[in-house]
Amino acid sequence: MDPATALHAGISALQRGDAQAARAAFDAIDAAGRGTHQMRLLLAQACTILGDGPAAHRALDAVLAAEPTNLYALIMRGDLLAGRGDARAAVSWYQAALKQAPRARRLPADLLAMLRRAETAVARSGSVFETHLDQHMREDGIVPSTAGPRFTEALEILAGRAEVQLQQPTSFYYPGLPQRAFFERDEFAWAPALEGKATAIRTELEAVIADKGALTPYVTAEENRPAKRHPLLADPRWSALHLYRNGSPVSENVARFPATIAALDGLPIPHIAGRSPMVLFSALRPGTHIPPHHGMLNTRLICHLPLIVPAGCSLRVGNHKRAVEQGRMMIFDDTIEHEAWNESDGLRVVLLFEIWHPELGADERAALTSLYQAIGAYGATGEDQVSA
Repeated sequence: MDPATALHAGISALQRGDAQAARAAFDAIDAAGRGTHQMRLLLAQACTILGDGPAAHRALDAVLAAEPTNLYALIMRGDLLAGRGDARAAVSWYQAALKQAPRARRLPADLLAMLRRAETAVARSGSVFETHLDQHMREDGIVPSTAGPRFTEALEILAGRAEVQLQQPTSFYYPGLPQRAFFERDEFAWAPALEGKATAIRTELEAVIADKGALTPYVTAEENRPAKRHPLLADPRWSALHLYRNGSPVSENVARFPATIAALDGLPIPHIAGRSPMVLFSALRPGTHIPPHHGMLNTRLICHLPLIVPAGCSLRVGNHKRAVEQGRMMIFDDTIEHEAWNESDGLRVVLLFEIWHPELGADERAALTSLYQAIGAYGATGEDQVSA
């Protein structure tokens, strides 16, 4: 029997439920050295129906050796392991298939059904696994929900409900700094005093933004640089009023905010020629979303002092989303992916400035200041339009 006829006979046998005849046909093709990956998948299917797991594994091994990302083979391998009660091993194969699936262009209906089944199996196994972990820890006297936010986030990542969120600065990475999304207000001795001046700062702000021309788009095009691909480029829905920009005071604005400038005196704000201080009011109009993005440098933290905050404003940094509360400082690492929302029908305005990362010593700050100034002298603009 020629290979084409044998293949047709094997497929017909499978369709009528005769796995033994199907296997014989496929084995004959393979023995003649005319086997294909598609045929070996069918052979694995026939062997599985017959309960010959080792033979099914061998057929799939041949496929995966040449095509490690073959979705059919990955899922069928998972099915074989699930069938013998090894759910943990099965899930690893299902997950491998699910990871590869988005890279495929068009998937046939039968494969889509297999992937949905694999997805369901992974979710079910994950639930069983979480229950197992919870019971085991409780037997050890550990209540997972009370072990702290870092432990909770670790469990969320382990369960696949959250992703690992790391610093990804767009311009410069300084190694060894902790991967923390938010820093707490009580870690900074100066924070309460600044919060106490929020009312005076807001009074100055309200007097100035009554002038409709005071706020200008936050994200703007830079001269002699490629156009930014940002959905809010030149969009007044995200606007700013700069007090210090690229290290220099905006004199006409500084003169109108004496209480604000005085409130910032003595804070650990970088002073870097051509780059810092950076101090501005960041305004989000109603219904505006600042999409996920990363900041330039992980040697600083971004500080928000919320001044005008209707209900419905929030900020996500990494895996942590917090409501914006009027007068309550928010301090975060903007090189970790972050985004912001104003889901209210009113304007949201925060005072935004940067401080040195608290893990940096005096010698490091001095060295970094020199480095950044050298970079600026080489021709970098220092323009930094990030951080919601």
